[in-house]
Amino acid sequence: MGLIDEGSGVEMSGGKSWNGEAFWGVGFEYDPQWLLTEEQRRLQARLIELSATAMRANAEESDKGFVFPRKNFELLAKEGLLGLIVPQSLGGRGESHVCAAMVVETIARYGCASTAMCYVMHLAATAGLLLHHHRNPKVQDLLRRLDQEVLVGTLSISDPATGSHVWFLMSSSAERTGEGYRLSKKASWTTSGGYADWYLAQTTSPDFKGNYADFSIWLLYADEVKARKGTWNGVGLRGNQSGPMEIDGVVVPPDRLIGPAGDGAGSNDEATDPYFLFGTAACWNGVSMGAIDIVKRHTTRKTHADVGLKVADYPSIQDYVGNAIAETNASRALTYQVAQALDRVTNNNDWSIHEDIAARPRTTLVQWNWQVKYIAAKNVVAVTNDMMSAGGGTAYKPELGLERYWRDGRAGWLMAPTNEVIRLLVGKSALLGFEELDFWNQRANQRLLRSELKKLSAEERKALAEELLNR
Repeated sequence: MGLIDEGSGVEMSGGKSWNGEAFWGVGFEYDPQWLLTEEQRRLQARLIELSATAMRANAEESDKGFVFPRKNFELLAKEGLLGLIVPQSLGGRGESHVCAAMVVETIARYGCASTAMCYVMHLAATAGLLLHHHRNPKVQDLLRRLDQEVLVGTLSISDPATGSHVWFLMSSSAERTGEGYRLSKKASWTTSGGYADWYLAQTTSPDFKGNYADFSIWLLYADEVKARKGTWNGVGLRGNQSGPMEIDGVVVPPDRLIGPAGDGAGSNDEATDPYFLFGTAACWNGVSMGAIDIVKRHTTRKTHADVGLKVADYPSIQDYVGNAIAETNASRALTYQVAQALDRVTNNNDWSIHEDIAARPRTTLVQWNWQVKYIAAKNVVAVTNDMMSAGGGTAYKPELGLERYWRDGRAGWLMAPTNEVIRLLVGKSALLGFEELDFWNQRANQRLLRSELKKLSAEERKALAEELLNR
């Protein structure tokens, strides 16, 4: 027998409840429950219950019809989860980074990966508001209303002119007007585009002079953006409705500028990027564990009549599952460890420290957030591949539910920064220092430049010098 959490009635070491019966997947003995407070464990149990009764069925609806998971967000709002990281003084739960990782993972594992991904974007956008909410009554009012009005937020950072390495906001502008600012922007990928109630969007700053590191953050509402609703047609995450979005000369008042002009990069490093990176890692960890759960259910229930063995009796299946659990728990351990580190440097996610605008503690851990995204996105591809093999021919059929997890997990590798980009960021910063990363092409690589110049003949060098002098 495991220990019973008297508050939730759920056995906390082994057994899980699913629609009033024992859960058919992997038990709590393979979950890092020691990281959670009693309140967080109760919240986890409640999310599993909501998944069993509604969220998982809604996920199937989203997947079949490319339906935005508004129903699931309504369920989350009733639990106060749109304001999960909002301070209690503003009506939120005031929860930690560790709790945020647990919530995202739980939604993705038991309920709906599309909901989990949209929720990550909501949390990242909320973090961007919280970083600069102290002197902005309009932002404070929005934060107070997230749950009671089911106000789903998202980020709009991308630009169609650049790939998913680092976004250069070339298709954007912000101009000062007598009423405030006139904003224009084209975005290539905006999760929840056309379905979110509010957007944290980025453009080049007012008085922009060509330096693409100079960009700013704005709060916009649904009626101020243009998005082609219902056009998302991806392999997986079919409910997330990611796609192009446009802001077409919208004039906003000064209090829609979130933080100082030009603080976009700093805000990303301190708020939106950490929540996006460890949040997406938690999503992929949840997808990995969800796939393992389905394989356990299938292989322990199916028997081969000729030999009288369950599929789970075969050593090859045990090997697949054992490796998948160990690898996924290594990824989960890193994700939660970095979430704990974020809690430690922020006094348990206390946003009041940012009344000092220079306080940027999460930024010191950016390289760790890169790594958790990379490891989780890499792992989910490997684990879902193996679970498809372990599931055999039945796994190929949608009825088992495994192939949806396999499709959803593919998105992790591709989301910016892609895993190839993260490897380069980590390797280059470790070998040459963070100052060498040069995100916005502001410094020439002198070593590379000299190396290339050596290849030129005297005549070619002279011609190049004349060309440069005449520009």
